[in-house]
Amino acid sequence: MRLLLDTHLLLWSVASSRKLPSDARALLIDPRNTVLFSAASIWEVAIKSTLGRPDFRVDVARLLEAAADTGFIELPVTSAHAARVTTLPDLHKDPFDRLLVAQALVESALLLTNDAPLGQYSKQVRVF
Repeated sequence: MRLLLDTHLLLWSVASSRKLPSDARALLIDPRNTVLFSAASIWEVAIKSTLGRPDFRVDVARLLEAAADTGFIELPVTSAHAARVTTLPDLHKDPFDRLLVAQALVESALLLTNDAPLGQYSKQVRVF
């Protein structure tokens, strides 16, 4: 199965944080699954870190290194992903999250998130 991590799950997984739910961790270590992270998540961390958000105090270069070390695969943002955002209902205001949902839909991936409102978009979103 193809799994796409939302930004918080990406951060928690590469940091081996206790915040990462155990059932999410089980999916990530299952060798049958391909784990993706979005370039949009790196962009989100870079922007919010620069703005001084306390939940995004992350060294972006180290985050990229850690994601590569885990074997996660970077998913670039394409025009098809951006266009798919326009078809989403207005359930959530965060543009990064909306883009992640669109990427999951376009890429036939399961988006893993801790953001409950995202679960309203599709069965391709799993909320922990």
